[in-house]
This record gives sequence, structure tokens and C-alpha cells, in this order.
Amino acid sequence: MKKQSVSQGPSASELISERIAELGDWRGETLSRVRKLIQEADPEVVEEWKWMGTPVWSHDGILCTGESYKKAVKLTFIKGASLEDPDHLFNASLDGNARRAIDIREGEEVDASAFKALIRRAVDLNRSGQSKPPKKAKS
Repeated sequence: MKKQSVSQGPSASELISERIAELGDWRGETLSRVRKLIQEADPEVVEEWKWMGTPVWSHDGILCTGESYKKAVKLTFIKGASLEDPDHLFNASLDGNARRAIDIREGEEVDASAFKALIRRAVDLNRSGQSKPPKKAKS
């Protein structure tokens, strides 16, 4: 007979839900909304809780983190500099070699279909094992 494992505390998903409830304002609503969009874009996404309290969404590697600050909810894409962003969702951390971020301020909405497409591109990039998308062939 297998021993039942002893719970080590709340799951990452539970901790993220707790963070959303704790915020109790527009930031919690925003984090909840983007969480839902991430799950819709990638039903196989894994929720993690890292770095002493940061929600993280992964699929074959980290896709993005979700931090909440006084004036913004920041979604940081670890490999954002390698992602095509035709809808210009990235509006923060634009100078780095790897990361890009989307800062969402009170009253702002992220374009749901563009955001889900960005999540799917991040999943594809992680699955490819590349750090940069392949260069397009010249015609």
C-alpha cells in the first residue's frame, strides 16, 4: 500500500488566489483577469509561486511573472525580447536583452486576443528550446 503524501501547505494556485483576494482592489481584479487569459491561451500552463511571493506561469520554462505594485500590475516575460509583439503590448523593461514587461495601470485593459496570442508565442518559444525566434528567410 502506498503512503499518502503529507500536504506541504497550500498549492501555488491557492497562493495566487490568496494574493488576488488580499489585494482586494483593481490590482487583484487585473491579476485575476490576466490569470484567466493565460489559462485560456494555454490550458496546460503550470502556476508556480517563486521568489518569496511572486505568481509565475510556466510551460516548458517560465512564460511570465505577475507582480503587483501600488500603481501597476507588471507582467514580466522572461524571454520577451525574443517574442514578436505586433500589437505592441510590451510597454516596460524595453531596454534589456531578455525581458520585456506589460505594465497595466488602474483603469487600463489589455487586449485579450493580442495577450493570448503573446502567451501562445511564449509557449512556442519555450517548446522550441531557442532563446530567439528563427530569422525569416530573405526573398
